[in-house]
Amino acid sequence: MSAGRLLSVLLLLQSRGRVSARALADELGVSVRTAYRDLARLQAAGVPVYAETGRGGGYRLVDGYRTRLTGLSEGEARALFLAGLPGPAADLGLAAEVTAARLKLLAALPAGLREEAARTAAVFHLDAPGWYREPEPTPCLALFVDAVLTRRAVDVRYRRWRAPQEVRRRLRPYGLVLKSGTWYLVAAARDGTAKDGTASDRAATYRVTQVLDAVLSDERFDRPPGFDLGAYWASYLEDFRSRRYTGTATVRLSPRGRRRLPDNVPPEVVRAVDATATAAGEDGWVEAVIPIESTEHACGELLRLGVDVEVVAPAELRRAMADTVGVLARAYGADAWKMSPWDS
Repeated sequence: MSAGRLLSVLLLLQSRGRVSARALADELGVSVRTAYRDLARLQAAGVPVYAETGRGGGYRLVDGYRTRLTGLSEGEARALFLAGLPGPAADLGLAAEVTAARLKLLAALPAGLREEAARTAAVFHLDAPGWYREPEPTPCLALFVDAVLTRRAVDVRYRRWRAPQEVRRRLRPYGLVLKSGTWYLVAAARDGTAKDGTASDRAATYRVTQVLDAVLSDERFDRPPGFDLGAYWASYLEDFRSRRYTGTATVRLSPRGRRRLPDNVPPEVVRAVDATATAAGEDGWVEAVIPIESTEHACGELLRLGVDVEVVAPAELRRAMADTVGVLARAYGADAWKMSPWDS
């Protein structure tokens, strides 16, 4: 049972006056049977819901009944949308507001819903950063939150991967995205060195930890009409994936190597192996074609599989693997390579 869905049913009844079970089911993406069950749960929780029969009938609240979330400050109202995300909310400087908003929300709910919401909150927890990495420090994040909400431009010094690595930009922030524990700023950029000083209409993505320093400016701006942060991010990810892989490689994998793939390579590579792997021979090895970013990157990635992978092509990648293994052999001495640990 979803406490959030029950609250949605209550607010739909409050805002629309009369709603049929079918309309509730369609609105919430559930079955009509589930909609009837939710209405019954509301009644059991003390919410005065009653049915009107006949043509054009449905369910409605007793006249004058309102559920009200009172006393929320502006900061708490913003934080309410992050009530289930205490870690990110703390990153954004809204930890206290989240706590206050959740308490006020629970206090405003009927007793039955309050207990359901408390049970739900007690069994879910979000830990955004991935394994084997520390959370990234984001000293400029609070400033970007202010800039996004007040629509003020920001002057930044930013470190990027291509030369010149350190650049200065005036950014017009459109929004913030949390991806696998890493914060990204979506903004239109104004290059301070451009002759005409005009800003680009195209949004770009900036990793917040790469911002060396930032200062709020007095410039105000409006986001482009119809700009959708979620749609932009989905498009950005699709474009990133299409640009990420620049070639392919043919590899041979042992049975154990194939089992170890998900823990050592991206999902795209695993899917490529599943789609292109030839029938296993007597030794159980398969041959497959995988996407690669570059020779250097692929070499480092495939070496994680050790003796469970062999590069067949391209020749450049095969040489890079052989050269790296040769360097390792010389570093550890010939005696260390006389017997593989898998032969013992």
